[in-house]
Amino acid sequence: MSRRATDLTITPELMLRAYAAGIFPMAESRSAEATYWVDPKQRGILPLNKFHVSRSLRKTVRRKKFDVRCNTNFAEVIRECSQPAFNRKETWINDSISRCVNELAEMGFAHSVECWAKGKLVGGLYGIALGAVFFGESMFSRETDASKVALVHLVARLRLGGFKLLDTQFVTDHLSSFGAEEIPARDYLVLLEDALKFQALFPTNTEEASLRNEIESIIK
Repeated sequence: MSRRATDLTITPELMLRAYAAGIFPMAESRSAEATYWVDPKQRGILPLNKFHVSRSLRKTVRRKKFDVRCNTNFAEVIRECSQPAFNRKETWINDSISRCVNELAEMGFAHSVECWAKGKLVGGLYGIALGAVFFGESMFSRETDASKVALVHLVARLRLGGFKLLDTQFVTDHLSSFGAEEIPARDYLVLLEDALKFQALFPTNTEEASLRNEIESIIK
């Protein structure tokens, strides 16, 4: 994986151009001032037509344990994603990245999928939509399966919206369980270029019946 520091002030516009070119920003830690452009030799993707849901997660989704919403508190989602958790002592989301991504949300390019329970945000994820690509950035969970349920709802919405590529940047054991794959960067760039030719629409207020049917088709 190659990375290079940037002396430029990161702006939402610059971030979008970077994603379109196949690179993305990361920081050494949430308190770091420096931000790096990262260009991995292997890229993680999650094929939308091969998404796998475990039997136990299917039951959780069908029980509707969480109230799942989109974009109702984007700033809180990214704040939670930048915090340490039981499985990570540090995160790569510093103040510069948080600021830019929040601005992208205001511009309509960044979106969150949120799991709520008893009026409290307990899990979710966020990412950036460009063309027909969704760049999944980070997720968090304060209750069992909250981030997993958010991912199921994300995939359902991406499929409904006509997205062609879900970029996960890297592949973790967690994402592998859903069918994430690691491919060479050169192959990723071909998929990226093709998907950017199309304009998908991230459905934030899709009809409940359509969303329910799409989710059921994923978890059956």
